Amino acid sequence: MTNREALSAFYEKALTVNSETTPQDVLANILADNFVSKGSVESKTKEQLTGQLGFFWKLIPNLKWVPQEIMNDGNKYIVRSLATGTPNGDFMGLPTDGTKSFSIMTIDIHTIQDGKVVEVHHLEDWGTAMKQLKS
Repeated sequence: MTNREALSAFYEKALTVNSETTPQDVLANILADNFVSKGSVESKTKEQLTGQLGFFWKLIPNLKWVPQEIMNDGNKYIVRSLATGTPNGDFMGLPTDGTKSFSIMTIDIHTIQDGKVVEVHHLEDWGTAMKQLKS
């Protein structure tokens, strides 16, 4: 798998709910064993991210994560994307019933080597999602 194919699989097959595969299957193939996901406060391992995405797929059955812009420099890929979905259940402490949706911007910086994502720094606008779900 090329670096670009791994990046596409991350967004189209792991982050976006689909009927062809599961986050577990996709991430097992595209994340390096020493993968780390770094947010503003915490980091996640390959296993932790896989578990979180499995939970999100159940909570947000129409979750989509669509890249809007991709920039590349060597083995670094910067992706600005649009994440959308309609949660049904406890979403970050907010009870939801599947009637309200969110649409937010996200920014990720991936390091990909030999078709494996080694590291990602990410930022999602969850504050905006919460406002949209409350209104």
